[in-house]
Amino acid sequence: MKTDFSAFNIIHPDDYAAHGYPHPVWKRLRREDPVHWWDRTAGIPFWAITKHADIVTIGKRPDVFWNGPRLVIAHEPEQPNTFPPTLIQLDPPKHGIYRQLISKRFTPRYLKRIHGDIERIGKDIVDALVRDSDRGECDFVKEVSAPLPIAVIAWLLGVPESDWKLLFDWTNRTIGAGDPDFQEPGKTPQETAMQAMTETFLYFTKLIEEKKKRPADDLVTLFASLEVDGKPIPPMDVLTFCLIIVIAGNETTRNGTTGGMLALVEHQDELRKLQRNPRLLDSAVEEIVRWTSPIIHFARTAQSDFELRGKRIKQGDALALFYASANRDEEVFPDGDVFRIDRTPNHHLGFGIGEHFCLGSHLARLEMAVAYRHIVPRIEEIELAGPIERLHSGLVGGVKKLPIRYKLKRSAA
Repeated sequence: MKTDFSAFNIIHPDDYAAHGYPHPVWKRLRREDPVHWWDRTAGIPFWAITKHADIVTIGKRPDVFWNGPRLVIAHEPEQPNTFPPTLIQLDPPKHGIYRQLISKRFTPRYLKRIHGDIERIGKDIVDALVRDSDRGECDFVKEVSAPLPIAVIAWLLGVPESDWKLLFDWTNRTIGAGDPDFQEPGKTPQETAMQAMTETFLYFTKLIEEKKKRPADDLVTLFASLEVDGKPIPPMDVLTFCLIIVIAGNETTRNGTTGGMLALVEHQDELRKLQRNPRLLDSAVEEIVRWTSPIIHFARTAQSDFELRGKRIKQGDALALFYASANRDEEVFPDGDVFRIDRTPNHHLGFGIGEHFCLGSHLARLEMAVAYRHIVPRIEEIELAGPIERLHSGLVGGVKKLPIRYKLKRSAA
């Protein structure tokens, strides 16, 4: 089927920075050609997968659709990947073995033990907004949604507070390597990301050695002690565990929290509904994840021929799974273009599907719930105070700056 989608390149970072998510384009793809061969790119052509059911099908077939060859589809010619894969890039059987090694640290039971500490971190961050005055202006990203996940992840890893700002910088330069605000002068996006990851690895190499000498109840100590079949995992695998926790644990939660606040500002009837009925917080978090869909897409590569909706996907073909499109699929969400905090059921794919379902989903939900639990009841007035700045990325739907003007109560009701 020949369809003109020239108004928006669904893989180009600049289009996402300028316009946000292309929901009209995705909607048309879902309706006209949900398994669409996208070849309008300087990078590799790929199958654009936009329907909820199809992403579920692909996510549940790791024997056919692999993560390893590429995690994302680039808008430019592919560069050789010289860095070792993280957990999210592994395929069976290694993925299942490695995921099991750390999964207990991300269960609701374990998180219940540290719930109080995360509440304290969140409360302190929100309290800072009204420390000097109950009204004012701020960049919500800088003041709330960025510091919270960085603080939680760094605390869980065992990173000293004096170094938390380093994690923030490495994450920005890794995920936002192609963004003008984060790209290193004189370096390509690939070189920028490589430099940030190298700095991350050098830092954690030293921290791992310190934790071996003085073990603590933190993730770096856990990673350094992991064994498979009675043998320690390779040192590089220890480092990639640290890397993926820093990147995945920070970026998606930051952007989910930011996007959720933007949604509440733009839909103040839903904000007031949540204020009147705090018991809706859990469903509000699920709706925020669906609505914001922080991960735009992940890639898969077919290891054998596969037929989907009458299209022949050939061995070696790349696919882009557009989760943000699936989360507005009319067959699953008849009113998907409506933001509704009491939506139930809510079968969104904001955390993925299948064996690569987000390991940190419970932690992400907890962090977002903590942020909103401490800030929503205090809001008397809130509005945008300037233009929103979005991240140049075809992977993460990031908001770099969210200026708000507010009047807050000094303590929650």
